[in-house]
Amino acid sequence: MAKKDIISRYAVTDTGEIIIDVSAQRVQDLYSDFDKTAPYIKKDLEEGLVEYLLDCSREIGNTKFVIHFNLDEPIDEESNLRVKESIKTYFSYLKELEIRKMRNMLRRSLFLLGIGLSILVSSLWISKITAFSENVLIQVVSTGLTVAAWVSLWESLATFLIEWSPNRNEIQLCDRFLTAPVSFVNQKVGGG
Repeated sequence: MAKKDIISRYAVTDTGEIIIDVSAQRVQDLYSDFDKTAPYIKKDLEEGLVEYLLDCSREIGNTKFVIHFNLDEPIDEESNLRVKESIKTYFSYLKELEIRKMRNMLRRSLFLLGIGLSILVSSLWISKITAFSENVLIQVVSTGLTVAAWVSLWESLATFLIEWSPNRNEIQLCDRFLTAPVSFVNQKVGGG
């Protein structure tokens, strides 16, 4: 399916932004319901809502979007602000998780690079001092070290090349939610 066909499934604002429409009965439906008796305000967005928002954003690509909540029950100004803040907080949290993943990937990649280079230097050193040796065991160890060095170097490069782009894309995706306008439509805003 072409991107143009996908985007045509969404409503568009007057300024050309895609509208991600979210319908729910009430504000509480937007939050996790893991413990109905908890005395504190639940801050985790409902998992299905998060997946829906992420799927929509991935589907529309880099096109700018706005999030419109269509609630059946009226919403007061405090709840309105709370939902907006919850979205920013939740996607900031997801962004931080992705940044941590990226840092761990970079550490692992650099660690493998360091090990690979160390083994390669050791292999070259052993090869140099035993260049004229006909001892099969020394030649096997030298060749084994060379292979181990290249495997480690390759793993370092592969880890970086394979994981960098997805992590960067997820961080950019979260950034889009941090700047996306959030509004409530087709409902009455009540006083607090």
